[in-house]
Amino acid sequence: MEYLPYLAAPIVCAFIGWLTNYIAVKMLFYPKQPVFIFGWRFQGVFPKRQQALAENIGEMVQNELISHEDITAIMQDPALHAKFRETIAVYVDMFLQEKLTGLNPMIGMVLNGQMLEKVKTLLINEIDGLIPEVIDSAAEELEHRLDFKELVRSKVESFSMDKLEDILMRIMRNEFQFIELVGAVLGFVIGTFQAGLFYFL
Repeated sequence: MEYLPYLAAPIVCAFIGWLTNYIAVKMLFYPKQPVFIFGWRFQGVFPKRQQALAENIGEMVQNELISHEDITAIMQDPALHAKFRETIAVYVDMFLQEKLTGLNPMIGMVLNGQMLEKVKTLLINEIDGLIPEVIDSAAEELEHRLDFKELVRSKVESFSMDKLEDILMRIMRNEFQFIELVGAVLGFVIGTFQAGLFYFL
């Protein structure tokens, strides 16, 4: 029994270290609304700084993750142009076969066989030649209309704190648990050191 205080010290300190870090992690999110105690204002870090967090995430997305140049590069990818051409060919063929020839029997009689293929090829080539111009125009319009920073900022700022907490916990759950574990380990080490000092001194 005389050794019980020395054995208990590391366990108690480990619990205190874990509890301290657990509370610190929870205080990132709680209280969600400001609470005044003896004139002091208490609020969780993320609820209090949601606007600043939204602003910083917006800047990070715009400066580090995605830009208009990235979107333009994707839109100007030759593979994407080839995909457009395939889609155009399908719709031109559908238009000629089902819509145009169905308007008038005479058109159906004229547009058949080689003539139909010539018209189809002509239309596809004509439309295909417009694709780069259309893409450039669309990319330029996106650059004027799409503000990544503002879009992300407004989205994050409009999140409820429950949703924001859920998102951050999904991203950082393992990191938060590691912080709590580190608190327990450090507490155990400190408790062991203290028990050793008391025992030998």
